[in-house]
Parts: sequence; structure tokens; C-alpha cells
Amino acid sequence: MTHMKKILLLTMVLGLGACTDPGRFGAGGGADAGAGMAGAGAGAASDPRSPEYFRQTVGDRVHFAVDQSTLTEEARTTLAGQARWLMDNPEYTAIIEGHADEQGTREYNLALGARRAAAVKEFLVAQGIAANRLRTISYGKERPIEICSNESCYAKNRRAVTVITAGGGV
Repeated sequence: MTHMKKILLLTMVLGLGACTDPGRFGAGGGADAGAGMAGAGAGAASDPRSPEYFRQTVGDRVHFAVDQSTLTEEARTTLAGQARWLMDNPEYTAIIEGHADEQGTREYNLALGARRAAAVKEFLVAQGIAANRLRTISYGKERPIEICSNESCYAKNRRAVTVITAGGGV
């Protein structure tokens, strides 16, 4: 096998490995696919202590204006609900993902996503959530939930998503 073929094969394997759960970001399949079939048991959307309840009922994402990391009033309302849920469920931690639309450079959007995630974290900490329960990551424009070149798609991709994880460490 030539050196180039090995590199190509390795790239393909790594690329496929990065696609383990596309539904995690709201696209078809994954976590959303079975949500309607979930019963009233632990972990179901009807269980107020479950991450699925957090995602569907409390709301796991907030949106931003173009080139902004300032929280809107709507975002503050959603984040206040997230803070209450996290206070009531201290066994969970959260990863706050910052995202941007496809406009602009990769570097600019990574920095913008980081500012958006930091704004969410700062708000949650100000609401009484311990900073050590929260971690931020920026994906910039690398993980869009909508792919098209118009404002309706851009608006959905300018977001911060709070991903709930079980356990003490993030």
C-alpha cells in the first residue's frame, strides 16, 4: 500500500469516527428519533430530572445575532431555566458548545463560538451554578445544524448549546 493510500485510508477512518451521533446536534435521527417513543420512565422527556427533559422542556440552546455574543432577553430567560434545572440536579454537569454560522473565516468563527459559550457560562455562574460544573468548547462553523446559504440557516447556526452530562466532572 502506498504512503498516499495509507493517508487517505486513515483520513477516511478518522472522518467516519467523528460522525458517531449526528442526531446530537438536532439533525434527523440520533436522540431526536426516539424521543416521541420515550415512556414515563427515568431518562424520558416526561421525567423532570432527565437530560431529555432539560433538552426538550427547559431548552438546551440559545441563539445570537450576527457577529454577537451578547445574550438576548429570550436567551436570558432560557438560561435562567437552565440554571434552575442545574441547581435542582446537582449530579449533572454541562458542556457549553459555542457555534457560529458559515460566514467568516474558521479562526474568526472559533473565537466567536468561544465568546458565545463563555457568555452562557458567565450567566449560569452568576445564577449560582458552580463554575467547576461547567466547561466550554467552541466549534465555530464546523458543526452546523442547517446547511444553506441564507439567513434562516445562519440564524439557527448562531447558537450556544448546553449539553448535560452525568457525573461530577466535566
